[in-house]
Amino acid sequence: MKNKLAVITAGAMMLMAAAPVLAHHSFAATYFEDQNVKIQGTVVEFTYRNPHSFLTVDAPDPKIHEPVRWTIEWASIKRLEQEKVSATSLKPGDQVTIVAHPGRIPEEHRLHMWGITRADGALKWGHATD
Repeated sequence: MKNKLAVITAGAMMLMAAAPVLAHHSFAATYFEDQNVKIQGTVVEFTYRNPHSFLTVDAPDPKIHEPVRWTIEWASIKRLEQEKVSATSLKPGDQVTIVAHPGRIPEEHRLHMWGITRADGALKWGHATD
């Protein structure tokens, strides 16, 4: 009976450890990682969380030149902390310039962050623009 319980417990632990790996997605399946777009806009929301942080920005679509709301997928909290980005580094109303990989479905207005510069110069991350 003890052996059976040990096997069941070990199996359950292995399944729980694998769950985060199964939930992760391929960036290349969602974004054109070989392309970049540049947008300038206003921060609406910064969601600082794992496994990826997100930034929501109002900015013109470079193809249609009309304002849209962009969702920008960023890095994990650990990676952002290593590069001195905190939960308070961006706030609604901040003006930003972003270079990012465009989403494969243009109508979704999704981007994968490649670099960001806050207009006041206090934040530069990744392949930031000047």
